[in-house]
Amino acid sequence: MRLERLTYNKIKIFLTYDDLKERGITKEELWQDGPKVHQLFKEMMLEADDELGFKADGPIAVEVFSLPAQGMVVIVTKESDGYLDDDQYDDDYIEMQVTLGESDEIFYEFATFEDVISLAKRMHPLGITDGSLYSFNDRFYMKFDDDDIHLDFDLFIALLAEFGNSSTITSHRVIEYGKILMKEETIKRLYTTFK
Repeated sequence: MRLERLTYNKIKIFLTYDDLKERGITKEELWQDGPKVHQLFKEMMLEADDELGFKADGPIAVEVFSLPAQGMVVIVTKESDGYLDDDQYDDDYIEMQVTLGESDEIFYEFATFEDVISLAKRMHPLGITDGSLYSFNDRFYMKFDDDDIHLDFDLFIALLAEFGNSSTITSHRVIEYGKILMKEETIKRLYTTFK
């Protein structure tokens, strides 16, 4: 579980599927309102308080996004309604508004350009030619959509994981603040250029 403060009243929590598995929670159970999910949320909020000083008391909005290969991104926003101070809430009082969403994109981060080239050399012979390549904060990012995958999904993810890591930042942030290096046919172009 990785936590990041976005603003004074908003945090992002990234959970990998291994984090969920360790807690005995399946992806499907995360969408249900069961005791395991309540316990997970309580753990996340305790860790957010310890690491970031973020107390989840009073009304909060929770957005949960499922990323097919990476895991889950949870955005927690503490609502401030101008009428009540934080001190006026009971410590055990939390009112949640939950939004759930899913993304069909696969977004991976790579430490070096060499890692991206090595990935292309492995994927191209398997019929993978697409994807988009970005750079942001001295890292490289590959974005794939469902249409880009022409082989077994688990094999595809295993290849990505061999050379990179699932990204904890969203593609929207990288697209907006980073630089696009190749928009389409990235694997094919890298393979033919560097083979």
